Amino acid sequence: MAQAETPVIVLVRPQLGENIGKAARAMLNFGLTEMRLVAPRDGWPNPSAGPAAAGADDVLNRAKVFETTADAVADCSHVHATTVRRRGMTKPVVAPDEAAQMIRTSPGKSAVLFGPERSGLESSDVALASTILTVPVNPDFGSLNLAQAVVLVAYEWSRHQGLAQPPREDLLPPAPQAELDGLIAQLEAMLEPKGYFLPEGRAEATRTTLRNVLTHPRWNHLQVRTLRGVLSTLARGHHKA
Repeated sequence: MAQAETPVIVLVRPQLGENIGKAARAMLNFGLTEMRLVAPRDGWPNPSAGPAAAGADDVLNRAKVFETTADAVADCSHVHATTVRRRGMTKPVVAPDEAAQMIRTSPGKSAVLFGPERSGLESSDVALASTILTVPVNPDFGSLNLAQAVVLVAYEWSRHQGLAQPPREDLLPPAPQAELDGLIAQLEAMLEPKGYFLPEGRAEATRTTLRNVLTHPRWNHLQVRTLRGVLSTLARGHHKA
């Protein structure tokens, strides 16, 4: 299967340069680099966008500006409009994961439209789309800022694109039971002459509690050896230089 074409992120009439920068940062986090701007309120380039992009300058430098939404998506075969309202239009409604699957499997270029921060997309913008992309959110508080909305869409797109995952820490296996028994026996031998297990009537319960404490974290063998080294050092008494 041919490699899916990376979708275009279209910000329609964005208001704040900071939000454009944050959207660029969100895009680059998940491997998206093509941003298009439709009639940005404060013009373009915007000096506030760069600092907010936090290093995603390449996305901003390559951003293209269009006068209308129709111009911005003229070369796109599939357009998805992000909105929480259907506005009476009979278009398929999809979640971000469904939209990502459609983008991956549909030939041609795809675009995702994001509306102005205050009002969202107009009906004329949504009319250009083939689907409405809606994020399931709390019905009592459905407000997402621009960068958050871009993150959700970009993340779903990235999930099957083979992006590098953070390296996992190599964990040592749990220590064998014999090593734990040795640790516990050493600790008990040190505590016995100190009267830790007195009174006698509580000795067994105290030993059980101590064992539970020491076995609960699932020590690996290196941790057991380290702790036993600490105990051995303590058992030697005061060190004279």
